[in-house]
Amino acid sequence: MIGAGLAVGVIAVVLVVLGNPANMGFCIACFLRDIAGGVGLHRAGVVQYIRPEIIGLVLGAMVMALAGREFQVRGGSSPVIRFVLGFCVMVGALMFLGCPLRMVLRLGGGDLNALVGLVGFALGIFAGTLFLKKGFSLKKSQPQSKVEGYAMPAITVALLVLVLAAPAFLFFSSEGPGSQHAPIVAALAAGLIVGALAQKTRLCMVGGIRDALLFKDFHLLTGFIAIFVAVLAGNLILKFSGVNPAAFTLSFAGQSVAHTDGLWNFLGMTLVGLASVMLGGCPLRQLILSGSGNSDSTVAVLGMVVGAAFCHNFGLASSGTGPTFNGQVAVVIGLVVVAAIGVGNLNRKAA
Repeated sequence: MIGAGLAVGVIAVVLVVLGNPANMGFCIACFLRDIAGGVGLHRAGVVQYIRPEIIGLVLGAMVMALAGREFQVRGGSSPVIRFVLGFCVMVGALMFLGCPLRMVLRLGGGDLNALVGLVGFALGIFAGTLFLKKGFSLKKSQPQSKVEGYAMPAITVALLVLVLAAPAFLFFSSEGPGSQHAPIVAALAAGLIVGALAQKTRLCMVGGIRDALLFKDFHLLTGFIAIFVAVLAGNLILKFSGVNPAAFTLSFAGQSVAHTDGLWNFLGMTLVGLASVMLGGCPLRQLILSGSGNSDSTVAVLGMVVGAAFCHNFGLASSGTGPTFNGQVAVVIGLVVVAAIGVGNLNRKAA
């Protein structure tokens, strides 16, 4: 687990050196948002690009699952609720401007706003564990046809063909974060490696904090601590070697693709943590599971994609200047909706 975390951290630093936005070697939420824009689901011109990292994550997870005989096609567990939870995860993530993985990468770059987000994230997970203790559970998944299991890998293969062919109907940002990206081959290779590692180790930050709170088990959490250590070390090396003096800046202000509104950084990640506990894993884990045959996670990922498009089409997503009023309202509604889902799916006998 520690070795996998160190590898992921190093790869994230390298991707930034190769062209990805600062503190964004990997970000599941941001990259799904970029893909939504790339295929025209939203028209925010600065965040439109089919990210090969996402393609690699899914395909890497599939290959590892098949090799380890862990590709199990299951699904049918409360699909509408999982879609809504995925949607709410994206609302919270785009308020904060990053998923849990990017939160760790931002911390490793000195972004103190991510520390505020981490506190909110942990609070959301803690609230989720209270629901789990009271018997929260979604409908049990069932074995399904292989077509269901290969749906997400097939979608990513189609996206790979599109990004390589670059037809005129796709959208590619000419400025902003969407225009900053590593070469396709490097990004795809990075995704394949991280996808395989995450599938093998079950890397999941939500699971790590959840297990630490419920069972005093810190195994999964050590992976993300290792990511932070690797990213911090890599950024400091880049800074003091003169390769990239801006790689590490300890501050709240002036951070790349981030804002300084502490309350909404906190609440956005609270929503991400709470909804992710109910889904059974963070956005990275959902993506890996979708490549491993789990159609429930595929539904959650699709909810995130639609959520990303909705956020940009209706002005919910934050920017470097701060959150929008619409986004603030959406986060509050999201917290209420997720809490209602939690209450409505309590197993009264277990409670």
